[in-house]
Amino acid sequence: MIKFGPSGNCERFYAEGYEHTEEAAKFVREMGLDCFEYSFGRGVHMTEAKARSIRAAFDDMGVEISVHAPYFINFANPDDEMAAKSYGYVLDSAKMLSLMGGKRLVFHPAAQGKDNRFVAVERTADRLKILRDYIYLNNLQGLMFCPETMGKLAQIGTIEEITEFCEIDEIYTPCVDFGHVNAREQGSLKSARDYRERLEYMIGRLGYERMKHFHVHFSKIMYGAKGELKHLTFADTVYGPEFEPLAEALHELKLEPYVVSESDGTQADDAAEMKRIYFACGE
Repeated sequence: MIKFGPSGNCERFYAEGYEHTEEAAKFVREMGLDCFEYSFGRGVHMTEAKARSIRAAFDDMGVEISVHAPYFINFANPDDEMAAKSYGYVLDSAKMLSLMGGKRLVFHPAAQGKDNRFVAVERTADRLKILRDYIYLNNLQGLMFCPETMGKLAQIGTIEEITEFCEIDEIYTPCVDFGHVNAREQGSLKSARDYRERLEYMIGRLGYERMKHFHVHFSKIMYGAKGELKHLTFADTVYGPEFEPLAEALHELKLEPYVVSESDGTQADDAAEMKRIYFACGE
């Protein structure tokens, strides 16, 4: 089944007096949502006891949890010592994810830096093969590792690049951030066909079964000449993308991803709106 939920706690969560991640399970379930993404964006600073406490709360509410690994991962860094830190960030996040009872780990693959694009992409792919080996050595291959499409031109993470990375091993499943794609491509996502063409490309290379339950990030994003500038809310009427044509494309292709809202402060409400739109589209 397709699932909808927020990335992190929205402004309303705190306004209503909630404080702890454990309470997010009840909060999103009462909104009719199905999943929640916890961010280790600034580092993995969680105790095992806290991870187990979160798991108990989410299991009790029947809400699935995913995590976002630290933002400073960069598998294109020419410094092997820095790359080693990136392996650690992913593996530490995965171990906490496992304790939290989740299955999906999202990570930013790389930044281009001073290298040309081809060199940066090839180095990233080579490092992801090493990461694959570490994942198997640590017996974490039961999890889904999701490299994410990125919104800035200087970042590694086009649709094509993420697809290439996921061809390395079945442990890798795409995280398609459609706000990032739209920002990177200067407002390219307007019709259901626009979404469908990109999804059909990925299905063609990875296969339907690999893509059926892929991971989605969605928000409207302000962009400039170099891509992503700022996450927005669904109230914005200037920048896209819109969710309705994506909902149509998901129905047409019979895809059932996790759809995580990354709206700025209204992520739970916008996740609920996406769920409403998706099921209205199927009626």
